[in-house]
This record gives sequence, C-alpha cells and structure tokens, in this order.
Amino acid sequence: MTSWLSWLRGLARGKGEPSLRESLEGIIDEHAEASFHTPDQGEREMIRNLLEFGEMTVDDVMVPRADIYAVPATISLDKLIETFLESGHSRLVVYGESLDDVTGMVHVRDVLQFWNRRDDFLLDAILRKVLFIPPSQSLRDVLAQIQAARSHLAIVIDEYGGTDGLVTIEDLVEEIVGDIEDEHDEEEAPMFTVGPDGVLDADARAPVEEVEAALGQHLLTGDLEEEIDTIGGLVVSLVGRVPEAGEKLTLVPGFEFEVVDADPRMIRRLRIYRTVAPNSVED
Repeated sequence: MTSWLSWLRGLARGKGEPSLRESLEGIIDEHAEASFHTPDQGEREMIRNLLEFGEMTVDDVMVPRADIYAVPATISLDKLIETFLESGHSRLVVYGESLDDVTGMVHVRDVLQFWNRRDDFLLDAILRKVLFIPPSQSLRDVLAQIQAARSHLAIVIDEYGGTDGLVTIEDLVEEIVGDIEDEHDEEEAPMFTVGPDGVLDADARAPVEEVEAALGQHLLTGDLEEEIDTIGGLVVSLVGRVPEAGEKLTLVPGFEFEVVDADPRMIRRLRIYRTVAPNSVED
C-alpha cells in the first residue's frame, strides 16, 4: 500500500509545483481522511520541518565564521593530524592568507594515507573543492547544489566576498529529520547558567533576550534591540571594542560584566554580576 512517504518522494522528484508548502499542505489535506496509514507524531514533525525548510535560507542554519575549524595551506602533516584530533571533525577547511581566502577542504581519510610516507605529503594534491554560496540562498537550492556537486559543505560568503560561515549537508538534513548524532557529537552545554549567588556565567553567543529573561532585566535599549542578537555582541557594542579577558565593565546600571575569555576578534565567555538588589534596578 502506498504510504505518505511515497507521496513526499514523488513531490521531491516532481516539477512545476506551485510551492513546497502549498503542495505538502495539499497532500496532507488529501490524505487526512484516508483509510490507510496515518502519519505518527514523528512523521508529522518531519512534515512540519519540510514546510519550514522550503522557506529557510542559509543564514538560518550556517555555522558562524568564528566557529569554523580551518587550517592554513602551509600546515605540516603532524599539525594537520593534531588539528583533526582536536576538532573531532573528518573535514577541515583550508585557507591561503586568511579565512577570507578559502582554497578548499581536506578529508582525514586522504591525509592518513601519508602516515607511513610523510615525505610524499602535499596538501594541494588532496585538496577537495568547496562550494561558495550567499547567506540569502534558499536551503532547498543549496541542498540540490551540494548533492549535484557531490560535496559535503559550502562556504558562505558575504557581499564583499569574505567568509561569513559554512553549511554542511548534515546541517541541512537535520532541519528535516532532526538532530543526527555521530561519534563526534557531544551533549550540548547550556549557553548560560545562573549560580546560587545569582552570578550568570554565559557563552558570549547566548541570545541576549534569554539572558534578559534570566536576569529579569532589560539590557537592550533603542536601536540596539534591532542590531544585537548575542550577549557578547551587546558588550562589544557598548564598549566600542573587543575587551580583553579579565576586564570588568559597568555597562548597565545594577550589573557588572566580567570578560572571562576573549581573543583579539571576539569575546568567548563572560560573567554578569548583579551589583544591586533586583527591585532596586529600573527597567
């Protein structure tokens, strides 16, 4: 008996449909009253994901530039293997002068063949091509493009040609079927925690709205509400520079921000201390 999955596969192969959302909604309506197989909860969730997938862009799912594991084209074999072990990834981005000059990617399988013949190692000889895509491109188009190129990842470039992030085929598939765990996946740590003393310890990428909710205090004002997404971005915006690790800053009345970890390009982790009682701080 034909299942709803067969209809979805037929839709994926078909052409000339008005839109993914309209077509899937039609299928769902058509078979809602059918006597044969009714989608279970997991299948319904996948349908909902498919509906959203057709309207999402690369910018919604890409790994940001700061989180890209990349190596220079001049890297030695030993250092390259060490980086693979540290990152837990099977593929690494390779760049020339900077991360804005991506030359390709390297797969660990291609590298290990030189384990017993190190003198023959030449990174350029095993470099694989990558796709370059804009952040505004639809996920449907990117998925088709990656599959056609038999590639695994694409580099996201900004309007000036610089590297903005990357997206992998796993990222795209997960948007439809949910998280895919592999041997390298670790349980994701919370973006921030609040201790018994009220101190908030946060990854600088934590959404500022969630931090505000945890503190019970508005931190964004005026134009910042439209421009700032993360707590680290808020600190950099208010200070006007990337502060150094160890700096303590009073940026919002009633709170002190301590930069726990940072490099010249970005804040990585910070703590927020409440300096006055909650009912003494005005919204």
